[in-house]
Amino acid sequence: MSNEHSLISQMRAITVSREYGSGGGEIASRLASHLGWELVDHEIVARIAQDLDVPEEEVEIHDERGESTVSHILTSMRAIHPALFTISPPMPILTNPTLYHQALSRVVEGAIAGGQVVIIGRGSQVILAGRRDVMHVRIVAGLKHRIAYVMKREGLDRASALNRIQVKDQDRMRYLQSYYHRRPDDTALYDLAINTSIIDLDSAVDLILQALEHKAAQFKTPTQELGPATGLAPYPGQPEDIRPPIS
Repeated sequence: MSNEHSLISQMRAITVSREYGSGGGEIASRLASHLGWELVDHEIVARIAQDLDVPEEEVEIHDERGESTVSHILTSMRAIHPALFTISPPMPILTNPTLYHQALSRVVEGAIAGGQVVIIGRGSQVILAGRRDVMHVRIVAGLKHRIAYVMKREGLDRASALNRIQVKDQDRMRYLQSYYHRRPDDTALYDLAINTSIIDLDSAVDLILQALEHKAAQFKTPTQELGPATGLAPYPGQPEDIRPPIS
C-alpha cells in the first residue's frame, strides 16, 4: 500500500455540501468511485424509514427541508387528503420532527461505522463536525453557471431552472437553520470550499483528494498543535496598523 493510500485509509468519510446546480452531487459520485467508498445520498431516506419503521414517503417530507417548508407541505396534504389526518392516527415524524433528526443522526453515524463513505448533504457536515477522521467540503458556483447546469442536466428552460435552484437553495438553508442553527454557507463548517464556475469537476475531485490526504496526514497531531500559527515565528516588530483599545 502506498503512503498516500495508507494515510487516506485512516479517514472515514467525506461530507459534500452543495449549492444546487454547482455539480456537487456529481463530484461526490466521482469521489466515491475513485476511492472505492460507498456513496450515501437519497438512500438515507430508506434507511431512516427502516430505522423508524415508517413509510419512505413520510421521511421524504423532511428530507433537506426546513420547518416552514414542511409546514407548507403538511397544509397541502391536509387540503388534498384530509382523511389522512382525521381518520388515521397522526404519523409519528409528522407530529414530532425530532424523531426524524434523531434517526438521521443514527443513520449517518451508522454509515461511517459500517465503512468509508461519501455523504451528500443532510446536515452531515454538522452531525460529524467533531470528528477528525471526516473531511468536509462545500461546492459552490456562480448563479449563471448553475442555471446552465440545471438546464442541461434536467432539460429545463431558463426560468424553470432558476426557480428550481431558488427553491432547493431556500429549502437547504431553512433545513440547516431550523434544525442545527447553522447556515450551509458558513465556511467554518468546511475544510475546503471549491467554486466550480472556473474549476472543472474532475479538477475539483483532484483538489478534494489532495486535501483529504493532507488532513489524513494530520490525523494523529494533537489538536493544540494545529492551526495557522503552527511553525510560525512572531513578527520581528509590532505591526504598524495596531490600534489602541477603544475605551
